[in-house]
Amino acid sequence: MSALQIVSCSPLETEELGSQLGLILPAGSFLALRGDLGGGKTCFTRGIVSTTAPVSAHMVASPTYAIMNSYPGTVPVYHFDFYRLSGDDDVAELGFEEYFYGKGVCVVEWSERLKELLPADHLTVAFDFLEDDRRCITITACGPASTRILEQLAEQRRQEYFL
Repeated sequence: MSALQIVSCSPLETEELGSQLGLILPAGSFLALRGDLGGGKTCFTRGIVSTTAPVSAHMVASPTYAIMNSYPGTVPVYHFDFYRLSGDDDVAELGFEEYFYGKGVCVVEWSERLKELLPADHLTVAFDFLEDDRRCITITACGPASTRILEQLAEQRRQEYFL
């Protein structure tokens, strides 16, 4: 399996999907989020933080102006927003690369700005508007570690469906 497509009917469902994924993300995971403004990226991240670094869940907000928010936990979450950056030169200049291969989970909004700095093994999460609060969320694995995570998420969702 290399991709999983899910329709979310509300911000709460988007956050819940993030929570499900957060339960199985190991340290060192990298998530490349893509989608328009208001697509659900920060909502999704709040869900990840709620299960990965729960003591910090109340702090999750879009880091558009800060560029990076750090959420401490057993596995820390580094939440980046590269909306205001022009490309990977800006990212390199700011020294964020060291986080990409560290012991935390990296969640990057506007990850298309990374270009050459995008880690080879990562999950891409694309948010597409359908109507009102509905979103089509496509999670694609690139690399062996990310493929295992995606397979675990698909199995977890299958089991929930049959409960």
